[in-house]
Amino acid sequence: MAAGTLVSRILGFVKTILLTVAIGSLSTVGDVFETANTLPNLIYVLVAGGVFNAVLVPQIIKAAKAQDGGARYISKLVTLTVTAIGLVTLITVACAWPIISVMGSGWTPEQRQLGFIFSLWCLPQIFFYGLYTVIGQVLNAKDAFGAYMWSPVLNNVITILSLFLFIFLFGAQTPNPHPIHAVDNWTNAQTLVLAGSSTLGVVMQALVLFIPLRRLGLRLKPDFAWRGIGLRAASKLAAWTLASGIISNLAFLYMTKVAAGIVGQREHYAAMGIQIPGLQALNYASMLYMLPHGVIGISIATVLFNRMSASAIADDNDSVIYALSHGLRNAAVATVFCMVGLIVLAGPIAVLFSGGDPIAATIIARLIVITALGTPTLTINYLYSRVLYAREDARTPFRIQVYSAIIMVVMSFAASMLDAQYTVYMLAWIYPIHNILLMFISHYMVRRRLGYYGQRGIVSVYARTILASLFAGAIAAIALWLLGGYQLDGFAWSSKITAIITLVICGSVMGLAYLAGVQIFRIKEANALLAPITSKLERLAQHATNYHSATAYCKAG
Repeated sequence: MAAGTLVSRILGFVKTILLTVAIGSLSTVGDVFETANTLPNLIYVLVAGGVFNAVLVPQIIKAAKAQDGGARYISKLVTLTVTAIGLVTLITVACAWPIISVMGSGWTPEQRQLGFIFSLWCLPQIFFYGLYTVIGQVLNAKDAFGAYMWSPVLNNVITILSLFLFIFLFGAQTPNPHPIHAVDNWTNAQTLVLAGSSTLGVVMQALVLFIPLRRLGLRLKPDFAWRGIGLRAASKLAAWTLASGIISNLAFLYMTKVAAGIVGQREHYAAMGIQIPGLQALNYASMLYMLPHGVIGISIATVLFNRMSASAIADDNDSVIYALSHGLRNAAVATVFCMVGLIVLAGPIAVLFSGGDPIAATIIARLIVITALGTPTLTINYLYSRVLYAREDARTPFRIQVYSAIIMVVMSFAASMLDAQYTVYMLAWIYPIHNILLMFISHYMVRRRLGYYGQRGIVSVYARTILASLFAGAIAAIALWLLGGYQLDGFAWSSKITAIITLVICGSVMGLAYLAGVQIFRIKEANALLAPITSKLERLAQHATNYHSATAYCKAG
C-alpha cells in the first residue's frame, strides 16, 4: 500500500510541477482553477467521505460472515451509497453558480465566470470520488488493499500526459506581471484540456477498481431492496459521522474561501511589484505536509482499522489497544523524520513548484515550513479517530470535530482580517496549531474510553525519533549550505534540475544520518517499519546470487 501511495504521490508532484509550468504558481488563472478543482473533493468529503470511510468497513466485515460472503448485503449497501452520492452530485452541479459565487466573493465578474466554467467540468468528480471510495472500501474489507492505493497512479498519469499536451498546444506560463495565460484571454480549448483531463483522471481512478473487485468473486449487482437489511445501527453511526464531516468540512470550506478571496486583490499588489500567495500556493504546501500521512499514516491505519474493527466486534479490548499503540509508535518513525526533512529542504522543494520564479519559490518555502510542523500530529489524530470508529463510537469524533471546527473558523476569520499579503501565511499556521490542539483533545477522549494504551512508551518513541531526526536534519542542513541552499543565487536555487540534484544529495545524506540516529537512540520500531523493504531486498539479493551461481555452474559444465 505504501509503495502504491508513494508512486502516486511522486507522480502527483510531477503533475503539480507541470501545472505550475502550464499556468503558474502565483497566477490568477491558477488560483481560479485550483478553487474549482478543489471543490469536488471538499464537497464529497463534506457530505459523504467520512461516512463511507468510517461506516462501510465495519459493516462489510460483519456481513462477510454470511454464507454468501456478504455479497447480497454488500450489493444493497453499495447500491444505496452510490445512489446517494449520485443525487448529491446532480444537486451540486445544478448549484455550481451560487457555489462558485460564494467561494469567489471577492473576484471580478470575469474571474467568477471562468471559475463557473471550470466548476461545471470539475464538479462531476464528486460521483467518481464516491464510487472510488465505496469500491475501495469493499476491497479493503476483503483484505485486498493494493488496488485502492495504486489506482490514483492511473489518474496522475492521465493528468500528466494532458498537461504535456496543454504546454505543447498553448505554451508555458510566463512570470508575472504579464502572464500569457490570463483570465481575459483564456479559451474553451484550454478549459477542455486542463479541466477535462482532471475529471477524466478521477473517472478512470474509480472505474479501474472494478477489475480487482471482479477477481474477489463477489457477484455484486444493483439491489434497491434496502428495507430490512439491518442498517439501523449503521445509519445511527452514519448520522454522527455525517454530522462530524459537515462541521469539519464547512470549517475547511470557510478556510478555502478566505484563501481564494485574495485573488481579487492580486492585481493591486502586482502593480506595486509584490507577489502574494493564494489558494494554489497554500495547497502545494498542504500537499507536501500531508505526504507522510498519505504514504505511511494511512497505510498503517487502513490495515489496523480492519484489525481494530474485528477486535471490537469480538469485544477484545486488549487487541484494540495494542493495535492503536502499535500504529502510533510505528507512524512516528516516518512522520517525524519527514517533518524535519520538509523544514530543512523547503527551499529546493519549493523551487520545483515555483514555475521558475525565485520569489514565488521563497513564498512557497515559507508555507512549507509552517505547515510541516503539523505533519506528525495529523497521523496521530487520524489513528485516534480510527480506533473510535472501530468501536462504532461516532459521537466522540463528532465532539472532537466541533472543537476542530471552532479552532479553524476562529483562525480563518483572524486571517481574513489581515492584509492580503499575510492572509495565507496565517491560514498555513492553522495546520500545525489546529492539529496539536486536537491531539490533546483526542488523547483525553480516547483515554477515557480505553484507559491506559501505552502512552509512556509512545511518548518515549516520539522523543527519541525527534532527536534522531534533528541529528539527521542538522547533517542535511550542512550539506544544503555547501550546495548554496541558503542564497537565492546558489546552486540549489538555480533551476529545477539543480533543485532535484540538491534534494537527491541532501535527502540521501539525511536518510543515512537518520539510520545512524535510529541506532544511536535505539528506535526498534524503525526496524519493524523497514522489515518489509529489507526482506524484499534480501530476497532479490538471494535470487541474484542463485542466478549467478547457476550461470557459473552451466559455464563450468
